[in-house]
Amino acid sequence: MELLGKRIVLGVTGGIAAYKAAELVRLLGKQGAEVQVAMTEGASHFVTATTFQALSGKPVYTDQWDARMPNAMAHIDLSRQADLILVAPASADFLARIAHGMADDLLATMVLARDCPLLVAPAMNRQMWENPATQRNVSQLREDGIVVLGPDAGDQACGETGMGRMLEPEDLVREISAWFQPKLLAGT
Repeated sequence: MELLGKRIVLGVTGGIAAYKAAELVRLLGKQGAEVQVAMTEGASHFVTATTFQALSGKPVYTDQWDARMPNAMAHIDLSRQADLILVAPASADFLARIAHGMADDLLATMVLARDCPLLVAPAMNRQMWENPATQRNVSQLREDGIVVLGPDAGDQACGETGMGRMLEPEDLVREISAWFQPKLLAGT
């Protein structure tokens, strides 16, 4: 239970790799993490909020104006309760939006309003990943202190092979566990 008591917001964006996020929720919970899921509209075309609610035991947030938050500030409340935000999968569109500070849905607004670490796990077609615009956006995110996990190379849903696959849920759990470990050589 390496993640016992850690509060993780899992952001899920649109893309075929969204199905892997369900297993990620299960594995994080198995390690003792408390997982709160926030989905983009695009994600709901691939997986349902009901799936994530069943696996996390928590209601899923999809709307910036969710009435369950008495102050109508889900983007603030959810991020302030988190030890870490992980967006997996992080689509090319989502990476571009946050690289440019856009806040046009709950997840992007939450990422902008956060005061906790942000990790993103890109997932997209190999040509989308290799596109110079995507590479510029990823470079900007890294400059901004956002941790980019992956992607990996391999077979893709489109039938092509190459870079762009989201890391497997087990690998992401290892990365998150490592993130929370003390950094002995960090100078502090």
